Amino acid sequence: MKTSVTYKNVVSNPHLEKEFERRRAKLERLLKSYAPDLVQLHGAFQQHARRQEFQLALTLTLPTGTLHTIGEGTATRGCVKNAFDELKGQLKKHQSRLRKDYEWKRKRGGALEFI
Repeated sequence: MKTSVTYKNVVSNPHLEKEFERRRAKLERLLKSYAPDLVQLHGAFQQHARRQEFQLALTLTLPTGTLHTIGEGTATRGCVKNAFDELKGQLKKHQSRLRKDYEWKRKRGGALEFI
């Protein structure tokens, strides 16, 4: 997976980068079916100018589509967690649509009559 991170009004620190890499590694487990060079993850950290709130915008580009999410929080670790959790949910939903899980769902049968 190709990864790029940009920072706007936020100072990069080792704890923030370590948390981002840990979450990225967890996300990469769900992407084993894709070729690694076709998957791109772009993250953009920013801090609001007037309040103490951080924001992380993630864009995951796959061969089958593009997923985008924004995580907000008062701490950098919190916004990383929120963004990656939302992206993970979107990715699972996207993959289930590709597998057409909705067609394989068991239909409820009516009452059967035995003679």
